[in-house]
Amino acid sequence: MSRAEQLPHPLSIWIVNPFDDIPGEGLPPLRYWTLARVLASRGHDVTWWSANWSHRRKSRRSIPLGIRDEEGFSLRLVAVRPYEKNVSLARIRSHRDFGRTFERLANESVASGQLERPDVILASLPPLEGPEAAVRLAKRLDALCIIDVMDAWPETFERLVPGPKWLRKLVAPLLLGGMERRRDALIAATDAVSAASQTYIDSIRQKLPRPGGSEWTKPTHTCHLGAYLQEYPEPPRLSPQETDAAIQAAAPATAPISCVYSGTLEAGQDVEAVIAAARILSFAGTPAEIHIAGTGTLEPKLRAAADTLKGSCRVTVHGLLDRASHGKLLASADVGLVLVKPESLVAVPYKACDYAAAGLAIINSLPGELAELIANSSAGLQYTAGDGGSLAQAITTLATNRRLLLEYRHGSRRLAEAVFDREKTYPAFARWIENIAV
Repeated sequence: MSRAEQLPHPLSIWIVNPFDDIPGEGLPPLRYWTLARVLASRGHDVTWWSANWSHRRKSRRSIPLGIRDEEGFSLRLVAVRPYEKNVSLARIRSHRDFGRTFERLANESVASGQLERPDVILASLPPLEGPEAAVRLAKRLDALCIIDVMDAWPETFERLVPGPKWLRKLVAPLLLGGMERRRDALIAATDAVSAASQTYIDSIRQKLPRPGGSEWTKPTHTCHLGAYLQEYPEPPRLSPQETDAAIQAAAPATAPISCVYSGTLEAGQDVEAVIAAARILSFAGTPAEIHIAGTGTLEPKLRAAADTLKGSCRVTVHGLLDRASHGKLLASADVGLVLVKPESLVAVPYKACDYAAAGLAIINSLPGELAELIANSSAGLQYTAGDGGSLAQAITTLATNRRLLLEYRHGSRRLAEAVFDREKTYPAFARWIENIAV
């Protein structure tokens, strides 16, 4: 018997997130599509409020036909103004549209009887405007409000403030202070907090004041972004009796090691280091293939740089791949590259979950939570962000030690099974929502 069957009645749950890809957009389901599916499968009435502007593709979108029958949940799109740049006034205006219009449509839909009053409203942070509207609606409609923290927002914008680091530290509070106060007020007003990493939960615990030194009492839950393990084959078996010479003979030094980077191609990613690393690998004669799958403002620059490379290391820029091609690329690779600048304050990105599910040895630039998970699972190596030589050295280590490569690949798969398996983590997320809703 499911948890939903044990509840007095199925819950009416609203999910508020304008960013994630929606059904019909072709990529693997991301966080909110996955959560909506799981909650619906447990008997709940789920409505996902999103925007009619695709954050990833920068284009208009519409609701596909038959989504309720195929997915089990409803989708409502809120009209917003478009934006082309992720950091821009146009994006701020678009988020303001989303918050205001979502709140108006929600009130009208409940008042007219088109929608049932929600028992739970779960809103993603960022942006600020959606959760702010969710808090007001929850109070008005007597619903439980959960803020789901997806990013270190707005602290992540500090890296974009121009000038030297010491100047950014002085200027950032003046520019971002208002957003931080709004964020803090949101967390204080919500009933519970979930997050895509323990890092975000810990950060909130440290920053928010507790009158009289009282203990934190809000329910919290961590659910990593995760991946579907069944979409990928397990890595090649590693026999303890097999000698290093036999392993190396099965994949001789002349066979290129295959590395993949999957994700956005924007300023927060350390993709420039790939080109520097490729030149170093070619100069050393190390056979390697580096595949870049994704799109963004840096894509033309990377394509141009890749075309100039000569030698033993090749870089291929694929652009944005469909689900089947993306899965095939990861399944054919040896190494997954987490090329993220630490100042972006990303904790555990989607790409790390996908690499682990595919059983790829992970080469990672991020400190903190992800670095600890990789080290504890013997799943890969660290490199220094911005340092092409450091990245090249990590790739060379795995290219020249195939036993170590296979050990890391198996460690990576174990990490996915323990922490990132959506078949386990999202039902646990759903149970947590159910438990605090009764």
